[in-house]
Amino acid sequence: MTTSSAVDFDLVELFLEELRLCKVKEGERVAILNAGTEWTDYVQALLKAANRLGAQAFNVNVQRDQSLQAAVQGRHPFTGHDLLLDMLKRCDMVIDLVGLLFSREQLDMQKAGVRVLRIMEPPHVLRAMFPTVELAKRVERAREILVPARRMHITSRHGTDITYELGQYPVMSEYGFTDEPGRWDNFPSGFVFTQGNDGAVNGTVVLRAGDILAAFKRYVQSDVVLTVERGYVTRIDGSGMDADLLRTYMAGFDDPRAYAISHIGWGMNDAARWYHAEATRRLHHEHVMNALSFYGNVLFSLGPNVELGGDNDTACHMDIPLRGCSLTLDGVPIVRDGEVVHAELSVKEAVNPPRNALRNTGA
Repeated sequence: MTTSSAVDFDLVELFLEELRLCKVKEGERVAILNAGTEWTDYVQALLKAANRLGAQAFNVNVQRDQSLQAAVQGRHPFTGHDLLLDMLKRCDMVIDLVGLLFSREQLDMQKAGVRVLRIMEPPHVLRAMFPTVELAKRVERAREILVPARRMHITSRHGTDITYELGQYPVMSEYGFTDEPGRWDNFPSGFVFTQGNDGAVNGTVVLRAGDILAAFKRYVQSDVVLTVERGYVTRIDGSGMDADLLRTYMAGFDDPRAYAISHIGWGMNDAARWYHAEATRRLHHEHVMNALSFYGNVLFSLGPNVELGGDNDTACHMDIPLRGCSLTLDGVPIVRDGEVVHAELSVKEAVNPPRNALRNTGA
């Protein structure tokens, strides 16, 4: 995040193209949310871009409670500001530079028909992963394929073998822009996900070197074995630091719901990157959208499920993108050994790093 008050005209052009994808038009009311001095260059560029499209754009700024941890989900500085929230529900679009995900307040905005767009990545990631209509169509096709599925099976040659019974929860898609009333999306993104039925997720997940603990912006370096029974992680085995880190961090919330299995899906953005050179440094200076979206990852998750209509609002959320897995829906292969193989979803020119370098494909 940056604190400059000068307008970056390259950012203005970037956000102008994004807001066009979001169908921002003349006369719409667009609120841009930030906290303190966070993302002020984004605020100024977004205001300029929205104004150029004829929207009535304004900035809503509040102070962040510094006692809140960055990795705590569903807790944000707009909590308790009922007057502001009532105003935001009357907007056409809200641009979130604060972090409302997994909060009741965001869900209330969506129920009121507000389009919500989350932005949390630095400019080079926004440009490299800039969304396209083709990506949106592919992700939406994946959603259509996932909706009727009733059984997801995930395996790997390292020992992952877990089954999700499906159908209780909706399917959600993220492709990088919000173009329909009530839709939420992340700019950028590129994946599809749902959740297993309550009490109907069972098996074993093996974390291997190169998988990602997104909450820590850390690549797994030692094996971790998660035992899943009736929708909860019941054991975390492993002799290395990664297992200790998971056990200690999750226990620190003193909330049994932290161990609940949350969303599951797969990455479909061939412009997203699992990094190899200077991986730790690059991941630290970004957020997590490259990690969650890279082509062929299986996105395993623990913790809250309110965004899917559930009632688990635990503050502990753990996204863990897995490499090299295979995923089937009702026996039909979707991902095989980390590559999307379904004929309607595969991008033949997309190959997983480490073979690829970061490319810049900004608008």
